[in-house]
Amino acid sequence: MPVATPEQYAAMLDAAQQADYAFPAINVTSLVTINAALAAFSEKRSDGIIQVSLGAGSFAAGLSVADSVFGAIVLAEATHRLAQRHDVLVALHTDHCQPGKVDSFLRPLIAETARRREAGLGNLFQSHMLDASELPLAENMALSRDLLAECAANEIILEVEAGVVGGEEDGIDNSDQPAEKLYTSPEDMLYVHEQLDGLGRYLFAATFGNVHGHYKPGVVQLSPDILRDGQAAVVDRHGEGARFDLVFHGGSGTPVEQIRETLQYGVVKMNIDTDTQYAFTRPVVDHVMKNYDGVLKIDGEIGSKKAYDPRGYLKAAETGVAQRLGQACDDLLSSGQTITG
Repeated sequence: MPVATPEQYAAMLDAAQQADYAFPAINVTSLVTINAALAAFSEKRSDGIIQVSLGAGSFAAGLSVADSVFGAIVLAEATHRLAQRHDVLVALHTDHCQPGKVDSFLRPLIAETARRREAGLGNLFQSHMLDASELPLAENMALSRDLLAECAANEIILEVEAGVVGGEEDGIDNSDQPAEKLYTSPEDMLYVHEQLDGLGRYLFAATFGNVHGHYKPGVVQLSPDILRDGQAAVVDRHGEGARFDLVFHGGSGTPVEQIRETLQYGVVKMNIDTDTQYAFTRPVVDHVMKNYDGVLKIDGEIGSKKAYDPRGYLKAAETGVAQRLGQACDDLLSSGQTITG
């Protein structure tokens, strides 16, 4: 099917909120990872979200070009074409964009969608993320209001963040943040609603101890009750219509029961990156180790073309990513939930 329209994306999020499931949002960097995502969503009969970071855009543009906007457009356009061969819906999203990159990354992509709409085409991206958590909350929300208005004018959903996701991902390093920064308070959640209400639809990445990367059990201390308490505070003051569509960042290694607890509190999107990176690389390493003499031309030999043909190990990588993403669909209870019927 074509990539979701704004109306279909809104319906996807509404369905997830009402039925207590969430969409895996996988970061992609290449045709291989896009195809893996589409294969997983199709096999699981799950709609989903495919997202592009600044670093992924730069990589996709090629090392000699390294243009994040250009590469993000390339990946998005490829997804639009490839998704037509699948029978579930996917939405396109951009991941963490800090304030200093708004004018060089987010606004050019919003402008590209506006250009497409003027030409009678659909949105390039259905949502974007502003990560202004490095700013004081009032400044964060001021920038969020401006961008939300720009997005709403083009039927784009904006994801915002209050609180900091710890760890390091895609060149953004929050590993030295004080512990209290990793937890969004109910008061902050109320403030976010009151600042953004009525400007357009948005997703909210409230933090509850999340840390990017992968850690052994017990290292990361998540407190999903923060989401419960924040939602309750907003609903008590502003009514059921104020309930947030929440986003779960930094969930690698989280026990499935804790993931599913967050679904009850309004999480409709969970970012998947670290685990699928490993799922990509693991079979590639396996291929190299099992075919060492063929992959390399050792001791003057000629190796084996079948072994060093990149398609051999990239097929295994695609399969690995698809399998791990399929597990995420099961964990998040989105399997079998496509709104396409």
